[in-house]
Amino acid sequence: MDEIQQEKVEKLVNYIMKWSLWQFNSREWDREKQNEEILKKTMQLLCEEPVENETPEDRYYWSEAMILSSDFKTNFEWISQMNKTEIKKLMEDLKNRIDYLTITGSLNAELKVERY
Repeated sequence: MDEIQQEKVEKLVNYIMKWSLWQFNSREWDREKQNEEILKKTMQLLCEEPVENETPEDRYYWSEAMILSSDFKTNFEWISQMNKTEIKKLMEDLKNRIDYLTITGSLNAELKVERY
C-alpha cells in the first residue's frame, strides 16, 4: 500500500474508531462477521451497487453501512472523486486494517474464549 492510500485508510480507521461501536463486540467471530459485512455493504453503497438486505441480520449490517457510507461521503470528499476500482481497493485495505486492530492484533484475550 502506498503512502497516500495508507493515509486515507488511517483517516477512515480513525473515523470508525471514534464514531462507531460495532467494532467493539466481545467475541472474535462477531467482530470478523461485522467487519466483513458492514464494510462490504459500505463498499457496495459507495460504488452504487445492489446491497442484499433480506434477513434481519443483513438489514442490521445495511443500516450501519448506510450511516458509514453517508458519513464517509460527507467527511472525506475525496471518496467521491474515486472510481469503483479505487473504492474497492480502499475498502479492502480498510477492512484488513480494522481486522488487525480489532482482532488479530488485539491483546484482548477474551476475544478467543469459546464460551464467552
